[in-house]
Amino acid sequence: MLVQEKTGLIVIDVQGKLARIVHNSEKLIANLERLIRGCQLLSIPIIWAEQNPKGLGATIPELEMLLQDLKPIEKFSFNALDNETFKQAIIDSGRKQWLICGIEAHICVYQTVMGLLAYNFEAEIVADCISSRSEESILIALQKLQHKGVALTNIEMCLYELVKDSRREIFKEILTLIK
Repeated sequence: MLVQEKTGLIVIDVQGKLARIVHNSEKLIANLERLIRGCQLLSIPIIWAEQNPKGLGATIPELEMLLQDLKPIEKFSFNALDNETFKQAIIDSGRKQWLICGIEAHICVYQTVMGLLAYNFEAEIVADCISSRSEESILIALQKLQHKGVALTNIEMCLYELVKDSRREIFKEILTLIK
């Protein structure tokens, strides 16, 4: 089970033209907005990565606006934990459970999750918040990650898991995001 005080969110490479051409991109972007807002409401720390932003472009404006209080961590390795700044941000957060979202599922998302596991962090893929250029690549990534013991979740499941109780004040705000 996710625990609010132990959980963080990693946003991987939702950048430039690629973010607009991945499978089901409009739904992906809407889901990412809801997930980020939910994590912000719950004071879940967010670490945001960009793959070679000079080549791929910046994070799309819809997400950049939500993340404006943060600075993206520029990376070139597909596994974000190969970047020392990123790895240190993960360690400094003090969080042990990580929700992962972004693109592409079979490259940077997959390799970053494997990096988290190598450092003994727990990782859960927010399955309705990842994508790749092809649906087949998403399915292969999810299958391979599950085979490695990575849990899958979705926006509603993870946010409700973090809220835990409908009597909490924050529940109504989360409910508004979900519906």
